[in-house]
Amino acid sequence: MKLIIQIPCYNEAETLPVTLQALPRDVAGFDTLEWLVIDDGSTDKTVQVARNHGVDHIISSPGNQGLAKSFVAGLEASVRLGADVIVNTDADNQYSADDIPALVAPVLAGKAEIVVGARPIEVIESFSWAKKLLQKIGSGVVRLFSNTDIPDAPSGFRAISRDAALRLNVFSDYTYTLETIIQAGQKNMAITSVPVHVNDELRPSRLIKSLSSYVLKSMVTIARIFVLYKPFRFFMAVGLAVFSAGFLLGLRFLFYYVIGDGDGHIQSLILSSILLGVGFQTIIAAFLADILAVNRRLMEDVQYRLKKRECDENEYSEDAR
Repeated sequence: MKLIIQIPCYNEAETLPVTLQALPRDVAGFDTLEWLVIDDGSTDKTVQVARNHGVDHIISSPGNQGLAKSFVAGLEASVRLGADVIVNTDADNQYSADDIPALVAPVLAGKAEIVVGARPIEVIESFSWAKKLLQKIGSGVVRLFSNTDIPDAPSGFRAISRDAALRLNVFSDYTYTLETIIQAGQKNMAITSVPVHVNDELRPSRLIKSLSSYVLKSMVTIARIFVLYKPFRFFMAVGLAVFSAGFLLGLRFLFYYVIGDGDGHIQSLILSSILLGVGFQTIIAAFLADILAVNRRLMEDVQYRLKKRECDENEYSEDAR
């Protein structure tokens, strides 16, 4: 069994040494433990620091691609390197490395494919009351849309099985945290959480430049993933709402027409016709979107099988050597 701890990095030369010094070199249940740094186009000495501190694998992108793409690149590299379980942590030493054994335990026991480290939000002094409130609200919305019970959706401290890593697809350019939980829930992956500890803040978050921007981008991400995985429900709900509004306006016009006052409500008839037409077209779009969603699921299954086959062939070739 191999465990790979991956760390997405962008200009983390100052904080990376603290993070690496805390990471374990062995965890019970694994024969091999390796470190992987994903350099997201850093312009400082992040790569040199990683080499100096004994990082086993370093992959670099020519420019800054963003946290989400770095996370996915790490998963793909970890799978190619033969990881059975992947732990993702931040380069700013936010999460306590002592909790890694607890984080991977549900995966080792076969009880979960993805494990999210739940931070003690209420006692984190660096979090403002507004940030704590938004974290609660955001996590609640993610639980609603994903049918999971993850209490700390924005947490990036995660353990992911090899099979789950092959199945996950991240479409957002902003962050992977919310999207992967919703996706796991919609794909019926076994996902759970364990309580973890946090360290003192070494630097301000680069992802959350302002609460308003973070909330807006998070809402867009949640909406996009819901529409992607539940298109029939979304478009049917919108279509029925618009169609119903048009139908009620039509009834209103008929009422006034019957009592002889229809000439004064022609506007209602026109608006009713428009809403009925738009609603009907949206309902038709719901069925078309559902067909596309079925096709997407089939393509994702093909993608998973191809990735798995490629990884199995690579492992076979290495064993043959």
